[in-house]
Amino acid sequence: MGAIIINGKEIASKIRQELKVKLNKIYNEKGVKLGLATVIVGGDPASMAYVKNKERVCSEVGLNSFTYELPYETSQEEVVRLINDLNFREDIHGILIQVPLPKHIDENTIANVISPMKDVDGFNTQNSGKLFRGEKCLIPCTAKGILRLIKESGIKIEGKKATVVGRSNIVGKPAAMLLLKENATVTLCHSRTKNLKDELYDADIIISAVGKKGLIKSDMVKEGAVVIDAGTSVYEGKLFGDVDFKNVKEKASYITPVPGGVGSMTTTMLIENVLEASQYDV
Repeated sequence: MGAIIINGKEIASKIRQELKVKLNKIYNEKGVKLGLATVIVGGDPASMAYVKNKERVCSEVGLNSFTYELPYETSQEEVVRLINDLNFREDIHGILIQVPLPKHIDENTIANVISPMKDVDGFNTQNSGKLFRGEKCLIPCTAKGILRLIKESGIKIEGKKATVVGRSNIVGKPAAMLLLKENATVTLCHSRTKNLKDELYDADIIISAVGKKGLIKSDMVKEGAVVIDAGTSVYEGKLFGDVDFKNVKEKASYITPVPGGVGSMTTTMLIENVLEASQYDV
């Protein structure tokens, strides 16, 4: 029969309409138009494409977008100075630092300069610690989007066995923490995991966030598993996920495509995080 394909674009569009209403209400009641500042250093083409898409979505929902494009040679001290200025600006409610940064700039240092109350990427140590403890905080956008896709699709998480492939601070680790909070039993796999097939085949929910084309094959997935593909890689000019979509969809109960799945949710969750961040001072 084949899997139900989770339409991330459709779910993201619905959430954006809800966010647009909420943002408009804040503007009408308090005269405040929320603002997101994005800092990009070096002009990486993929990063620039993401920023342009983010600006378009901000415009659609009624969010002010301020983009600061800095040359590659910008020093770490200059970036820190800019962030400190943004931390104190009343028209800025969220700050996003586009990664990757040039090698001479330390991402952890930069993440911790951002006020935890404006850290809409959820990378600040304070927000990461709260996520680990299961406390309310600003959550990394892709991981948050993954959980939202699962819930919006009516999939039960509690009591399920969930396996996350990839241990990045951006997707893998926070996704694992969110699943734990929902009372799943979670396994976290990575590049040193032995017998990945054995770890995956027992899972009710699989989330892959590696960036390796065709990593998850149909013989690694049990019948009826939920498969969320958050990995992306480019091969011969085309975008691919981690999952062998064509074959895995014949065994899974639910599956996300690439593109059109998780990626559609990331910017949407970013907008939602700005709205949540604004509650600290609006």
